[in-house]
Amino acid sequence: MGAKCIMIQGTGSSVGKSRIVTGLCRILKQDGFRVAPFKAQNMALNSYITREGLEIGRAQATQAEACGIEPSVLMNPVLLKPTSDKNCQVVLKGRVYGNLSAMDYHEFKAKLKEVVREAYEELKSQYEIIVIEGAGSPAEINLRENDIVNMGMAEMADAPVVIVGDIDRGGVFASLYGTVMLLDEKERERVKGVIINKFRGDIKLLEPGIKMLEDLIKKPVLGVVPYDYSYIDEEDDPTYEMKRLRLRNNKAKSVVIKILLLPHISNFTDFVPLSNFENTYLEYVKPGESIGDADAVIIPGTKNTIGDFIRVKEWGWDEEIKSLAQKGAVIVGICGGFQMLGKIIRDPYGVESEMKEVEGIGLLDVETEITKNKVTRKAKGRVLEHEKGLAAHLSNLEVEGYEIHMGYTTVKEGSETFAAIRRKEDGEEVLDGAVDRTGNIWGTYLHGIFDRGEFAKRFIDFLSERKGLRSSPKKVDFVSFKEEQFDKWASILRQSLDMDAIYKIVGIKSKS
Repeated sequence: MGAKCIMIQGTGSSVGKSRIVTGLCRILKQDGFRVAPFKAQNMALNSYITREGLEIGRAQATQAEACGIEPSVLMNPVLLKPTSDKNCQVVLKGRVYGNLSAMDYHEFKAKLKEVVREAYEELKSQYEIIVIEGAGSPAEINLRENDIVNMGMAEMADAPVVIVGDIDRGGVFASLYGTVMLLDEKERERVKGVIINKFRGDIKLLEPGIKMLEDLIKKPVLGVVPYDYSYIDEEDDPTYEMKRLRLRNNKAKSVVIKILLLPHISNFTDFVPLSNFENTYLEYVKPGESIGDADAVIIPGTKNTIGDFIRVKEWGWDEEIKSLAQKGAVIVGICGGFQMLGKIIRDPYGVESEMKEVEGIGLLDVETEITKNKVTRKAKGRVLEHEKGLAAHLSNLEVEGYEIHMGYTTVKEGSETFAAIRRKEDGEEVLDGAVDRTGNIWGTYLHGIFDRGEFAKRFIDFLSERKGLRSSPKKVDFVSFKEEQFDKWASILRQSLDMDAIYKIVGIKSKS
């Protein structure tokens, strides 16, 4: 018979579907169920590499962690990674299928139903409960044909649906009412209730509106969830993380780290571990703003290195970075950011841009060629021996992470290789990244490199000591931190939602 299921849809993007699914996954795990997440189609630049080297959305990997299980490509069979306003890279079952325009993909969706169905059925056979996440809104009536991620997916799985609305952005009653009423009669029958998310204030003021909404849509409000800053890896948008940082940041007597908010920024979750050190101040530099003073600048990954680098030059960030480097600031490039720090970026096949070649920032003596083949794999190794600066402070440390890139970078005479890594599938040791002669400018292809506590601590300690601040008393165990945050968020949801009603919707009895 397979697993029972429940589907969380929303009135729009960024209303909190992923966080609600993550919390429900944790609650069901705590209650003794074998539970797994599923999202048929995810559009996100924040991705994750599974043990097998397959690429899925970061949100589904996070939800799997909340379930206490290994992330699997079955949980997200279709991943879309935007490369421009009208085009995206399509990843099917963890591998690149190709680049398609929005119109071409809309027509292509009809062929994906069987891919989605097969993945879901296989996942369903392995667990007791599947928590399914929708995308955007089911009321996008122009996209209803061949839908595979909202009501189309609900029909495929025969799933009961709960719709989430975001009160923080305003108009939650209108958005919930409008979403439900734009559904056809059969779809409305699937909706078993709604959730009001991100609430701040006195709930007594909300109660009359809740009663009126229930009378209008003939569906119960299953709970009002408060706006909470528990850390949960975000699906794609760093806005929530930026708000969390503003609450905890204290610039006085802190190491100041600036992260460039590139137009196609990917895997911004790479830097979250750094925010957990007491004496750090992390700030995202928004497009067009000045970087200003900083002890370290990080250029993150991007899905469009050349396109985003053109913007970097337009905003003057390249010159600011050069100036900061001359003053002794640490400059770090991850993946696409590493490519930007080099002298040349070539795209001979037109993978990312019509421009065949651009000059990079030039702080690293490396040259990059964008390739047609995408590298997706986990890797671990060690930092090589270095004599100066930050690189010397990191020498011989173990590193671990994952690669997601389309490009090969060659290190020239003016720089040194950063690390030696071993890729899991073949065990061969290869060289990764580059360091300049000062040891304070370096780049790597490894995402997640700061997740390892000792590496992050050495990084922060070096910056602290240069600034005359005390070193961090201990390294931060990021895995334990995330586990604590999962439990905290689950506790908030238990208090906010009618879990008895949700169990009834799923069609099972609580084991607790």
